[in-house]
Amino acid sequence: MKTVVVAGLGYVGLPLAMRAAGAGHLVIGYDVDGGRVKLLEAGESYIEDVPSAELAAAVAAGTFRPSCEARACAGFDTAVITVPTPLRDGLPDLAYLEAASRTLARYLRPGATVIVESTSYPGTTQEQVLPWLEDGSGLVAGTDFHLGYSPERIDPGNTTWTLATTPKVISGINAASLQAVQEFYHGIVEHTVAVSSPREAELAKIIENTFRHVNIALVNELAMFAHDLGINIWEAISAASTKPFGYMPFTPGPGVGGHCLPIDPSYLSWRVQRTLGQNFRFVELANDINNHMPDYVARRLTLALNTRGRPVRGSRILLLGLAYKKNTGDARESPALRVAQLLHAMGANVRAADPHTSQATSTPAITRVEPTPEELAAADAVILLTDHDAFNTTEITAHATYILDCRHTLTGDNVETL
Repeated sequence: MKTVVVAGLGYVGLPLAMRAAGAGHLVIGYDVDGGRVKLLEAGESYIEDVPSAELAAAVAAGTFRPSCEARACAGFDTAVITVPTPLRDGLPDLAYLEAASRTLARYLRPGATVIVESTSYPGTTQEQVLPWLEDGSGLVAGTDFHLGYSPERIDPGNTTWTLATTPKVISGINAASLQAVQEFYHGIVEHTVAVSSPREAELAKIIENTFRHVNIALVNELAMFAHDLGINIWEAISAASTKPFGYMPFTPGPGVGGHCLPIDPSYLSWRVQRTLGQNFRFVELANDINNHMPDYVARRLTLALNTRGRPVRGSRILLLGLAYKKNTGDARESPALRVAQLLHAMGANVRAADPHTSQATSTPAITRVEPTPEELAAADAVILLTDHDAFNTTEITAHATYILDCRHTLTGDNVETL
């Protein structure tokens, strides 16, 4: 048994902590959010992929010990950093990463291993995290302690490709560090993929998300053009998907959300601009298209209401789904929230139903409701933004007067697709 610190207990850190505890390690879950820690101590999970029963069992057994006290990190053999790395005004904000690194540095011992899983631009581990750890510990990376990077690949709600079954890219700043990183993930994941340095691992993560971001932008723009040309984009995509080689289907939507797609590609764009003085044009174009999809949804709704003799102002609009992803409560950077803000600013009475997101997800622009037959019938328009399985599609189409379906889930004479 080794003592493992997981710094940051969100969508990435908490599942990792549970998996490490299940593999026989003593896991210290460190998070500066005292509210989160109290929930965890009570055995209450706020992450869909971590059942409360599993969490409560680990807490009761003492294999998982959540804490917001830095001193709880003392004595670790391995520490994994899984804190947020947001963008602030278009610039990478590594404040959480720096704070976690400097906290761990105070308790870093010879022979220990530090692994970064937080997404950032290529070079972050060696150019930023390494000196933060050395400055705070007085130890030398690669000689006194091990350091590596392994990008998270968490897909909330995915029951097929989980933390355990998804291949794990791993790296170290030298051969000894790579071996230490691999030894940690052995028993936690089924398969690891080693690369030559953290830079390649950091870039691999951004390549994955940039690939998705750019292709989603492509089909989103195609969807807009196809609608104006009177072509069914969904039928065309379905037909293209029958090609067994050289094609991978992506589908349109109201925008992109979560931590990955709206943020991660911009890390590489920023790095390229700052280091090389060049623009990463594909990312910038994808950002422009995907960021404006909520505006397109609002325009489509405005046109639909106009054809029915109604202005947006004063209309009762029901949004179905606030999470950015199906069957999860993750509303980070969700395009649904932007749609709500736009419609509210236009004077609409915006109401929303989502069985997964908490009330804290709502904004002053949104009144939370249940998608009852009465609520559906009372709406001048219904917009399906997130196709949660919990939504009763039969009731939606039976009672709603008009539906703008952004996910191609519903059928009927009262349904219009994006």
